[in-house]
Order: sequence, then C-alpha cells, then structure tokens
Amino acid sequence: MRILVIDDDRKITAALRRGLTYNGFEVDVANEGAEGLARARAIKPDLIVLDILMPGLNGLDVTRQLREDSDVPILMLTARDALEDRVLGLETGADDYLVKPFAFAELLARIRALLRRRQADAPAVLRFEDLEMDTVSREARRAGQPVTLTAKEYDLLELFLRNPRRVLNREQILERLWGFDSDVDTHVLEVYVGYLRQKLEASGTARLIQTIRGVGYVLREPAAG
Repeated sequence: MRILVIDDDRKITAALRRGLTYNGFEVDVANEGAEGLARARAIKPDLIVLDILMPGLNGLDVTRQLREDSDVPILMLTARDALEDRVLGLETGADDYLVKPFAFAELLARIRALLRRRQADAPAVLRFEDLEMDTVSREARRAGQPVTLTAKEYDLLELFLRNPRRVLNREQILERLWGFDSDVDTHVLEVYVGYLRQKLEASGTARLIQTIRGVGYVLREPAAG
C-alpha cells in the first residue's frame, strides 16, 4: 500500500515516513499543498495523510480539488480541535480527522481502518474488453485463457486496469511501481511492457496496451480494422 503524506512540518513528515515505512507501507512526502496535489494525481496513492494548516494551498483546498476526480481515502491532520473545524474537514471530503498532537499508534490504526474499508468497497475483479484480473487470487485471464505473470508484471497490468483509457506517462508508471527514489529508468519499463504484451497477445489477440509516442502508454480498445 502506498501512502502520501502532505504536511509543511518536515519533522512530522520525516517521523511519519519512518514509522509508516517500518510498518510495511510505501511512503511519499510533500511539504506544500500544491506539490502534494500534483504528486497525488501523478502517483495515485492508496491513502493520503493531509495537514489542513499549510501556507498557500491548504489542506481543505487540496481536498476539494482531489474530490473533483478522485475518491482516495484522506486522513486529515490539524491542530484545531473545535467541532466546527472537524465538521468542515469532513464535509469538504475527508474520510477521517485526527487532532495534533496524536499518538502514532492511533494514526496507524485509523489508516488501517480506512484501507480495510477501501478494500471492502473495491471490486475484486477488474475487467477491460476480454481481459480480466482477480485481485484476490492475483490471477489474470485473456479471452478466457490464463495468463501467468511475474509480480512486477501483475502490478503493471493492475495499474493499467485501474486506469483504463487514461494515458499514463513513463514517470507516473515508474514512480508507482518502483518508487519516487528509484534509479530504475524508462528502458526497464519498456522491457516489462514488452514482456506483458507478449503474454497478453500470445494467442493472437489484439493489442490493448498501446504506446503513446513521446509520452507513455494507455490501456484502450484496439483500433478498428
């Protein structure tokens, strides 16, 4: 699971990165609202921990803009504990609210609860055209035939299936699959896309993962004819 922490307090973001990483999460950090909004849209995290009081684009503004096109779980952090502040945060689109200072154990429990709720609501089987993936058994099929995937190929295909018809640039895919600090380059990504295409097209079926020259890739219907 990938978590994005957005907070202008670098001590807090550093502490949360250490604690969440220790507990098995992949963690990205942003120290400004605008930066956090851009990263959220680029990497598609599984959950966002978001401070309200930030200079420039504050947490409420970030939440409003994210809710225009995303239902990612948002856990808001704030030093304000008045009832009206909590209500405003929730009405803006946050899923939960935690007042500073807080115990890390409580933050971790709330994160896990939000992620469990998210997983319960998510469809177990992802489908596009004649391609389907069971996210519980981690099995994929094309035209009814099983497709054997490595772990990284599975992650890559799941990313495409969760973003059908959406052009994903190479940097987005690299960050999502290998992490922001990874030194993996685009040539490695091209190799994995090639492997995945070979397996999906082994029976002569049409190409679904298409290259957008100079940009990246998109999962979409094969061109007519």
